[in-house]
Amino acid sequence: MTDDGTAAAAATGTLGYEQARDELIEVVRRLEAGGTSLEDSLALWERGEELAKVCRHWLEGARARLDAALAGPPDGEGPDASGPAADADAG
Repeated sequence: MTDDGTAAAAATGTLGYEQARDELIEVVRRLEAGGTSLEDSLALWERGEELAKVCRHWLEGARARLDAALAGPPDGEGPDASGPAADADAG
């Protein structure tokens, strides 16, 4: 089902999004094809659930980073209405 490198990466939590996604695609393909024993199908299903969690984790992290980037610079680093530019406009 997995090669030694992918299995080791998954065991240590270092499986990247693309690796997890590609393996998940393969798991789904094998399940849809059928022809496996009940035990093998259950093992595939469980592996698919693990891979889906890894993908979800990566996607949630990416979403958080994107949301932070869209929110603008952290407090104290962006333009401030009470800064020098605002004072110059007031006079």
